[in-house]
Amino acid sequence: MGRGGNKGGRGRGRGGGGRGRAGRGDNRRGGGEDNRVSFDKVPKHNERLERYYNTVLRISNEEREDFWDTLKRELPNSFRFAGSKGHALAVQKLLKERYIPEISKISHYDGTLVEPPLPVPWYPDELAWWMTTPKNVVRRFPPFAAFQKYLVSETSVGNISRQEVVSMIPPLVMDLQPGMTVLDMCAAPGSKAAQLLEMVHRGEEARMRKSLQDHAQEDGREVSPGVESMMLDDAADLKVDSTDNGRATGLLIANDSDYKRSHMLIHQLKRLSSPNLIVTNHDATMFPSIKLPPTPENPSTNRYLKFDRILADVPCSGDGTMRKNVNLWQDWNPGNALGLYVTQVRILVRALQMLKPGGRVVYSTCSMNPVENEAVIASAIERCGGLEKVQLLPSENQLPLLKRREGLKSWSVMDKSGKVWYSWKDVQANIAEHGLTPATEKLVEGMFTPTSTTDIPFERCMRVYAHLQDTGGFFIAILQKMSEFKAKPESESKKTDVKPPVTAIVEEIMAQPTPKDGESVAPKIEAADTLTRPSLDTESEITPVARQNQANPEPDATLNAHKRPAEDEPVIDAVMETKKLKVKEDVDEPAEAGLENREVHFPPPPGAELDLTTRPGDMRSDATAPRPARNRAGQQFEEPFKYISFEHPEVQSIESFYQLSPRFPRDRFMVRNAEGEPAKTIYYTSALIRDILTENEGKGIKFIHGGVKMFMKQDVQAEGVCKWRIQSEGMPILEGYVGEERVVRLYKKETLRSLLIEMFPKVSDGAWKNLGEIGEHVNNIGMGCCVLRIEPSDAEDGFQERMVLPLWRSLHSLNLMLAKEDRTAMLLRIFNDTTPLVNNHFPAKKDQATCEKGVAPGFKVEDGEVKVDTSAAIESAKPIESKEMEGVIKPGPYGAIVADPNNHLPDVKAEKIAKGEDTGGPEQQLNGMGGIEGQLGGVS
Repeated sequence: MGRGGNKGGRGRGRGGGGRGRAGRGDNRRGGGEDNRVSFDKVPKHNERLERYYNTVLRISNEEREDFWDTLKRELPNSFRFAGSKGHALAVQKLLKERYIPEISKISHYDGTLVEPPLPVPWYPDELAWWMTTPKNVVRRFPPFAAFQKYLVSETSVGNISRQEVVSMIPPLVMDLQPGMTVLDMCAAPGSKAAQLLEMVHRGEEARMRKSLQDHAQEDGREVSPGVESMMLDDAADLKVDSTDNGRATGLLIANDSDYKRSHMLIHQLKRLSSPNLIVTNHDATMFPSIKLPPTPENPSTNRYLKFDRILADVPCSGDGTMRKNVNLWQDWNPGNALGLYVTQVRILVRALQMLKPGGRVVYSTCSMNPVENEAVIASAIERCGGLEKVQLLPSENQLPLLKRREGLKSWSVMDKSGKVWYSWKDVQANIAEHGLTPATEKLVEGMFTPTSTTDIPFERCMRVYAHLQDTGGFFIAILQKMSEFKAKPESESKKTDVKPPVTAIVEEIMAQPTPKDGESVAPKIEAADTLTRPSLDTESEITPVARQNQANPEPDATLNAHKRPAEDEPVIDAVMETKKLKVKEDVDEPAEAGLENREVHFPPPPGAELDLTTRPGDMRSDATAPRPARNRAGQQFEEPFKYISFEHPEVQSIESFYQLSPRFPRDRFMVRNAEGEPAKTIYYTSALIRDILTENEGKGIKFIHGGVKMFMKQDVQAEGVCKWRIQSEGMPILEGYVGEERVVRLYKKETLRSLLIEMFPKVSDGAWKNLGEIGEHVNNIGMGCCVLRIEPSDAEDGFQERMVLPLWRSLHSLNLMLAKEDRTAMLLRIFNDTTPLVNNHFPAKKDQATCEKGVAPGFKVEDGEVKVDTSAAIESAKPIESKEMEGVIKPGPYGAIVADPNNHLPDVKAEKIAKGEDTGGPEQQLNGMGGIEGQLGGVS
């Protein structure tokens, strides 16, 4: 049952009470009455839940009380430092040296010290932290206020990721190495996918710098100081994945069955600025095979992508999340797990099919129910040919400080009436005597302890319980594919006649009373998994590719069981949301409680007034996922991926202006339009992604995202100035190959501080002398985009780390191409400075009415200054521009104020803030230091 509706639902679920999208009660969009109930006031007792888990989990009498008491306490807040290891450690250093010492001095009224945030003991390099300090203490003491500002600031630019600690485990046990291909089958909202992407790029910065150093003399280019020491730090990675001049050659495909959530996934992962990422939108049970180009040796032989690693973090009932989803205490129903078992098995079997021999699948859930865990593992292994084909790998040596329990070797099954069954034979005997009943109709043989494969080493599975280390509940299993196999058809012994899902739904709708005028029957529609009995005989001989292409364009209803929204709000004040929702079962709750979490089959019969764009479960990703047009097959329309030739005039102009090194690949530039012409944006991808996108064009695979924005078109009036500026997220990839004529080097902190605070500092009329050590250089450099390299030095006013930022030289001024939120975050991070930003092009208190008249939608005027209205930008998801602004004051790139060149102000044209397609709004996340290598990690 999807949570939400009248009972409040998920604490931060999709439209349920609490802090869900439509459940806010503070007059924000989708607000209304705040029906949240405090954690302490929700009754934490469920007879069936406690009776079943007291028996099946084999918790000893000595620890049983601790087990349940821990589940009744709120979950600690936790977060992870994101990005490359070097960059993450730099941001972590601030926490240790600036904030922890101050927090450690705080004492309660009784004199006891407040517990500061602590590193998660089992997470490598102390890059994950948690804290148990109550909110009333956090709000009482100023050091916590400063700490919270730091967390919010770094989270906003992608340097910190809010994530429950147990959800960090699956990527850590995958043994994912650079150069490997990995698939995340159920990736939204993207926290685990972000971990995987960081692993794909591990050591890339050091390898790229090593390559640049090796060829520096040959290419006639300078190498930044400090490269040697950095390479020594990462020496172990230098020989791994080093074939493409050090650039990462691996791949992450992040998939989600829900179109809107796939766009939320893009928003979460885009801040890592990876050219090695593809986002797809497919039903994970039928994920299509991806074709690769044939080899020169065998041009007529079809090749398909096989993965080295696959993460199957499947939809589940989520009862391990009740510490943050407190309503589970009242809503838990054993039928939730029964309704998901078939889907989970199919996802795992499909994962094993797509794996290379020797490759690994990590299967995980946030459920404690063996029906969703050990039973799924056993069924998948049996279908794939047994232990000769698929093995469970031991995990006791991984994360040694993580406390866990072994998997269950035997278990019972509770039906949705609360009766416990100990074997499939007992169920068969009951059915023979009493016939099929509502309580037994969901039960199938595979849910029970297997009798034919009792040698499966279930003890190798990991069970994480809340009381062991103050976490949520979680299940993890590592499976290795030993050799290729042909999966067995789903067993005939479990066959049952079922109606097709759409037919069942239509009949259910028709059985409803005729709706009154203006009343929609949509709240009465229930998902297919609640109307039909799970069947294990529905798989045909059709391949997954064909089945996917024949499938309804809407995601399978059973797959929306669901995964949690992104954890993108302030760490301390927000209640952590749950990871997944359960499936609606026959319980005494209104059907509409779960409707917002389901995709409804289209077209509905007359009278079913369904409008997915306005249902209460719409997610925050609306800004990044406007409802698109559909093609003739009913699928959402996505702009095609078209690669452009190096001989294209626009590419030639870029190469000439930036003096690109011949070592930078020219065959990986891509645009997203049917014409294949560079219109506004030029993307860059890895070679493997290029091969995948070109080989599978027009073959029904739903690619939603791929590539990094490398160049954005900029209107300039001066001749000889390249109209393509380097985009912030592409800067770390390109900057090491840019000629010295377009490079500016900065060494002193005060100079950077001035550029961060002051937007558009003047250069003409001798004002360049106020720009420190870069003044003379920027005065003489030609107009256009430059690379600002902030180099480390031993000077007192020098930097310890290296950063690379985009800089724009206009006719009269200079501008650091960073959004205001990124400027603010960098000021706080580097200088512990909260000085307000200064805008040189619109003095405070100037004619407010004139300014407001010329400002475009998505901007606002405060104290005479035009500022980015981030809420409006996210809300509209449309390009923002205004015809009225021609010749009048305009909001320029990154929220700066510019005007028409005829007024003798800088000639930077106002940019549009659109769905992640520009640098001015929050969707772009310009990453002051937040790229995949951080901006600390640009190559030199």
